[in-house]
Parts: sequence; C-alpha cells; structure tokens
Amino acid sequence: MSPRLGAAMDVRFGVTVEEFMRYVTDVGLDHVEFKREYLAGHPNTPDPDAVRELAERFDVSVTYHAPFRDWNVGSYDETVRRDSVERVKRTLDDAATAGAEAVVVHGGSVPERYPEWVRERARENAVVSLAECAEYAQLVDVPLCLENQPLDTEKRRHTTTPTALAEMLDAVDVPEKYLGVTLDVGHAKVNGEDWRTFVDRFGDRIRVCHLHDNDGTADQHGPLSEYRSLVEAIPAECFVFEMKAVADVATCVGVEATSPQPDVGGDD
Repeated sequence: MSPRLGAAMDVRFGVTVEEFMRYVTDVGLDHVEFKREYLAGHPNTPDPDAVRELAERFDVSVTYHAPFRDWNVGSYDETVRRDSVERVKRTLDDAATAGAEAVVVHGGSVPERYPEWVRERARENAVVSLAECAEYAQLVDVPLCLENQPLDTEKRRHTTTPTALAEMLDAVDVPEKYLGVTLDVGHAKVNGEDWRTFVDRFGDRIRVCHLHDNDGTADQHGPLSEYRSLVEAIPAECFVFEMKAVADVATCVGVEATSPQPDVGGDD
C-alpha cells in the first residue's frame, strides 16, 4: 500500500473538520491528522464516530496527535503526570473509534533551571508514563508513535536526538507494533540532526512523518515543497504537513493557494 500524504489540522485554521477534509482532498491529499488542542478548542468538533464517517466519505486516513500544550507526561509532579497519561489514553480511545492509523505523542520536558534531581525524576516519570500509554495502545489496538522533539533553551526535552529517542523506546517493554516513532524532519533540522540518522536508527518503526521546514534557527513550521524525496526515503505509512496557515498546505504541494470553503450542505 502506498503511503498516505496529508496535513495536520490546527485550531488556528478556524475551519470545521468537514471543511478541512474537503480542502485536503481538493489539493490532492488523502490524510488528516487531528491535534488534540484543535479538538478541545473548536466549538463544532465532531465526535470520533462522526470523524470516522467523514473520513470514509472523503476517503482519507486519519491520525491523532496527543496533547502537547498545558500537559506533560514527563512532569516531576505526579498529579500532572497522571492527568497527562489519562489524556493520552482518551486520545487513544477516540483514535480507535475513529479508525485512526496511529496516535502521535511527545516525550515530555522539564525546566532546565530546576535542580538535577528534579530533572532526573521528570525523565523517570516520562518513561513510566510512556509505558502506561503504550500498554493502553496495545489494549485498544492503536499504535502510539513517539516523536523527536525540537531543542528548547529553557526546557530539557527527552527525545531531541536519535540516541535519546532510542533510550526512551528501549526503556518500555511493549511490542514495537504498539510503540513506534514519529519522525519530524523539521525538528531534526532545527536541532542540527540529519533525518537520515533517524531512518538508519529506527527504520520501519517510523510509522508517521511530520513535514515542515525552517532556516535552522527556530522551529518555524514553514512550507516544504521538496518533500517527494523524503516520502521515497522514509519508511513511514503517513506523511503529514504541519503548517501554521492553511494556505501553506497548498503551497507545499505546488497548487494555487486556496482557503477551505464553508460547508453549505447539499450533495458533494
């Protein structure tokens, strides 16, 4: 089966799921990734059953992105950690109902200014959280895919390098089928890492690939038009443009930038 190529839906786009699915297919794509923050923030968010029906109607595949703002699976605070794990599990539940291919998850972080013993506890908690979430992923039969994170001057993130990502994965004893990798090529670039190193290290364990570009100074999430060689070289099942503006999705695939049209009912 050929890999799916699509785009992530962002709360900043200000469109409905149906409008975005129509837009994605109009520009020639066949996949949508739902960021949990969008689903929490938009007033007209469909439930997972409706997402599944829309995906079948538009013939697109779906992935979900677990929360990555206002939460932290790697928190040193046990209450925050447990709440964050529950939010990942609820995302996995919704993904299973919607027939999603995978759920993307970040590995957590801790402020660099905190003492070393706090930072160590935070990393240990991140491993515990990832194990709980991966075991639940196995239960609901939806793969969880740990993403390489961008560096942050104020926070220590646990999966910024291939080695750090591998150490987190190796610390969790679940089948690789249920704990895969999301390769974010933009994060790799801004960190000074070659995306090929991730491919060499993780191979077919890479299930999802996030596509965006930057100038190497910040995680800018700019359009990426030179993506075809990446799709050919990276053994992912789903490739996702992560843009800050909806028109940038069209720019990536080289078609005239358009805006999603409001749904006015009637036949397609």
